[in-house]
Amino acid sequence: MKISESDETRFDLAIVGGGPAGLVAAAEAASHGLSVALIDERVTFGGQIFKQVGVGFSIVNEFALSAEQQRGANLIRSIENPLIFKLTSTTVLAIEDSAILVVESGHAASRIEFKRLLIAPGAYDRPVAFPGWTLPGVITAGGAQTLVKTQRVSPGERILFAGSGPLALAFPAQMKSYGANVVLTLESGRRPRATDLPALLGAIPGNIHLLKDAAKYRWELIKHRVPMRYQRMIIGVGGESKVEYAVHAKVDRNWHPIAGTEERIEVDTVCVGYGFFPSTELFRLAGCSLTYKENLGGFCVDVDAWGQTSVENIFAAGDGAGVEGVYVATLQAKLAAIKIAEELGKVSSSSAVDLASESREGIRRKRKFQQFLFRMYSVGVGIYEICDAETTICRCESIKKEKIDRAIDTTSDVSVVKALTRAGMGLCQGRNCQRQIASLISQRHGVDIADVPLATPRFPVKPVSLGSIADETVKEEKYFIEA
Repeated sequence: MKISESDETRFDLAIVGGGPAGLVAAAEAASHGLSVALIDERVTFGGQIFKQVGVGFSIVNEFALSAEQQRGANLIRSIENPLIFKLTSTTVLAIEDSAILVVESGHAASRIEFKRLLIAPGAYDRPVAFPGWTLPGVITAGGAQTLVKTQRVSPGERILFAGSGPLALAFPAQMKSYGANVVLTLESGRRPRATDLPALLGAIPGNIHLLKDAAKYRWELIKHRVPMRYQRMIIGVGGESKVEYAVHAKVDRNWHPIAGTEERIEVDTVCVGYGFFPSTELFRLAGCSLTYKENLGGFCVDVDAWGQTSVENIFAAGDGAGVEGVYVATLQAKLAAIKIAEELGKVSSSSAVDLASESREGIRRKRKFQQFLFRMYSVGVGIYEICDAETTICRCESIKKEKIDRAIDTTSDVSVVKALTRAGMGLCQGRNCQRQIASLISQRHGVDIADVPLATPRFPVKPVSLGSIADETVKEEKYFIEA
């Protein structure tokens, strides 16, 4: 939907992100009478987990959808409300005092004013740099999921899945159920033990559905005879012009490869799923405070019990505020929408507390289950230490580790490394390489990675054509030199 001069461009609430958190927040806010602008850069709402079929495709039989797909379809139907102004294929470039600058595909930049702003940008696959990771055939879990689930395309003929946590069960099982030939799954965490049972029993209330899902995925791998090996991690891939083989090794509790345990397997595809990074670019640009939490994806925006950030009128929800999964994301979003409705006079304080009680209990239970998972699948620092001197760290600018190492010898500042090497100046603006560079600084200078700040955030936060943001009063001048 294009913003025109006749459209209302000032809203009670602007929501950035049309995934599960954004959808729930929009529906909840509109139910209390708030006008809402819901913005997403994809062509459809639903986010990664509830990704919809693309433009030009249609669902003939909705009852044939999986339970997960039906849940996504129901969430999208929930925003069919005249109070919700929907914008897809639209990128948010900057945040001003009470407005956001957006660019809708094919149009010039526009401003959307708000009374409150909820940022729910989601997360993206954790990049892991290892020898050969830039070869064709290395793909992230999210990329593989998109190919298999929404397009029914297998990413390869012999697939190795390497990852950790719930992903290492769910993604290969889902791919196998769709017909993809997964030949091996590697889990960097340890094998479950009998001593984990008491903690598991304590985390069951409110989470039995998660355990059922895990059992279903594990059975799927067993049924299709896909080996799952614990405490092993991908350490490299090789091939002439594409992936032809992968090398994996046993790792210690901190995910450091153990010498002499290397094994080679012939595959044409390596799917990597070591978790996610929160998309914090807009939070950083807005000046929100962040805290480093490795198990939640690294730098996470600081929020109070309602999702309020350190910046007035800006709220956060979902994996963009710390990767905690879809259930926590939607509950956080509902809390934020309730609080915003209270602040704007649509809900009384006592009613807000009552409305929030069920969501708070749900979050408490989900986080108790997460603590159980962290005991077995905490991210090890070794994940940042498997690249060698010839490994490309910055894919956009083709910068190898050896060049970055020379820069780090002279500085402990990511922004200075960026200036000296161009690492982080490409289209992804450091999303794929900044954390790896920060870890190299941490190793070289003996500081905790949490104490290595990321590069200075800049406008625009996503690539955009100059024509979309250029001042219309500036005209092209042509100069000719007479012979």
